[in-house]
Amino acid sequence: MNGIHDMGGMHGFGPVEREPDEPVFHAGWEKRVWGLSRACVAQRVFNQDEARHGIERMDPVAYLRSSYYERWLDRTVRLLVEKGVLAPDELAARMRDLAARPAAPPPAPADPTLGPRLLEALRARPAFRRPGPPGRFRVGDAVLTRRDQPGGHTRLPRYARGKRGVIDRIHGVYVFPDANAHGEGEAPHALYSVRFEAAELWGPSGQARAPVLIDLWERYLEAGAPPARQP
Repeated sequence: MNGIHDMGGMHGFGPVEREPDEPVFHAGWEKRVWGLSRACVAQRVFNQDEARHGIERMDPVAYLRSSYYERWLDRTVRLLVEKGVLAPDELAARMRDLAARPAAPPPAPADPTLGPRLLEALRARPAFRRPGPPGRFRVGDAVLTRRDQPGGHTRLPRYARGKRGVIDRIHGVYVFPDANAHGEGEAPHALYSVRFEAAELWGPSGQARAPVLIDLWERYLEAGAPPARQP
């Protein structure tokens, strides 16, 4: 979907500030938000693509004002309510209780096996590759990305739509996020690394000999004329 989260190629957001010796978490509550999100995945409450789409649906102003883990918290609460795990009145009651008793210990987990299962899920690398037929493109093929304006989740960024590129690498068959984010199944098919010349994406301001490689699924691609090579 088109939204404020899709910032690729946009100006005006300032430089990316690098923090020397940046810690993994800047505050204790961030650890809990991370753990809550991972527990939801371990419990199969939502998947990774649903999680990404949950952040994309944030109010644009709230998105820009929020930190990284504040966005995680917003989407996790939204998905838990949408999937019926939490009721809005339960959430409101819990927030009132925390405001009245901020030092109160958290309630004991209802499922004592969740902790070990969560650790097991964290140790196992998630697998998104699937068996399936190879795609129709080969390395070196010229392609054109579709100019869709999807209303749901997609991994084709706005700045790369309607652009000419060349297949640089074939990754194999992988879960398709656009379907997996909406309960439509995994719909696995071919995933490629597509090479774009900078000028194709950014116009005259694109630097010479500075190509951009983007991993794109076959459904985003059509056969196309090769892009003009930069000097």
